[in-house]
Amino acid sequence: MTVKQTIKPLIFVITICSFAFLFTNLTTPEKSTAAIQPATAVKVDSSQRESLYDNMRLDTLGLSREAFDNAMIGYEHLEESGRIKNPDVLSIIDFSLPSTKKRLFVIDLKNKLLLFNTLVSHGRNSGKDIANAFSNQMNSFKSSLGFYITGDTYNGEHGLSLRLEGEEAGINDNALSRGIVMHSANYVNENLGKAQGYIGRSLGCPAIPENIHRKVIGSIRNGTCLFLYSPDKYYSAHTRILVKGSTAS
Repeated sequence: MTVKQTIKPLIFVITICSFAFLFTNLTTPEKSTAAIQPATAVKVDSSQRESLYDNMRLDTLGLSREAFDNAMIGYEHLEESGRIKNPDVLSIIDFSLPSTKKRLFVIDLKNKLLLFNTLVSHGRNSGKDIANAFSNQMNSFKSSLGFYITGDTYNGEHGLSLRLEGEEAGINDNALSRGIVMHSANYVNENLGKAQGYIGRSLGCPAIPENIHRKVIGSIRNGTCLFLYSPDKYYSAHTRILVKGSTAS
């Protein structure tokens, strides 16, 4: 075989390989980065917090500005710490309101919508109409203030229930061991509140009405932020999440 006869097939093979390489690279679509990027929090500075509060008219529903501002500060801290898996939703329970008021607010931060505003109970030893005593201790039957991350759901004594993980050491970090969860209860209803001046109380759990609990729990489960607020002096003095520049979780 001559050199010329050997080179021709070699050139042919190289040409085919080059063409295949170019065709593959030119026709293969780029991978979408949007599909692999993790969800990120809605960054809201102090002025935006104020406008969001005002634009959603949360004041007309009774949610205090301090409760909302503190909730946003803690939410941003927990998101930056990597604790929040679903940053689109923020829930606030405003215990400065009496139990006869709708004091659970579930906010869609991404779309700036109030998803739910409903009644919620406090612990039987936290007070009658107003919750003003709080505890992190076993069998205290009191509510615990502060920031929580929602967990998974399970079917328990009260049906569908949502586990809550307390994020503040010494304030609510015994929530799981105390069995503090969100569940439904027939004693959380407006008629009972009108009849006796306050709704029923729990053993420390934030119980919500039976007719809406599945929708609420389904919206906030698996890694959203929940904040239980009160103008409580002990909490204000001991929370580290609301301390500017804190690295506590």
